[in-house]
Amino acid sequence: MSSVRFASLLLSAIWIGGLAILGGVAAPTVFAVLQSHDPVAGRTLAGELFGAMLWKFQQILWATGALQCLLLGVRAALGPRPRRVKLQLLVLIGMLAASSYSAIVITPQIDAIRSSSTTTIASLADTDPVKREFGMLHGASNGLLALAFAGALTLFWFDSRE
Repeated sequence: MSSVRFASLLLSAIWIGGLAILGGVAAPTVFAVLQSHDPVAGRTLAGELFGAMLWKFQQILWATGALQCLLLGVRAALGPRPRRVKLQLLVLIGMLAASSYSAIVITPQIDAIRSSSTTTIASLADTDPVKREFGMLHGASNGLLALAFAGALTLFWFDSRE
């Protein structure tokens, strides 16, 4: 059973490490490098590039989340039953819901704003309603991914204490 718990820890580490690297390293680097070449168009291209990277990683998160649910069920059925198994399942469902809502609901809205705008979002005034809506959606997406990150840390903590 320790191998199943180890697999659960590993899957939580994928969530934690992947989101930390994407948010803390990849996004700032992509934006900095591309904006240094062209402040407006570079920012737009960086957004598209990072969006594509995030979409690929979202798919990995969904697979690891589903596998974590399965492993939690296996551990509960075969014993010893993980402590707070219902809470862990609720956290997993919350992580998957946050990740899914960000990718399936918010990202298409962000893409629609980008494609319907006659200019780049970065070139709009900060008071422009389109830029403000874009910023709110972007903030909501970041918040949901931060929530999923916190959930993964919680699961890792639960599993490491077993």
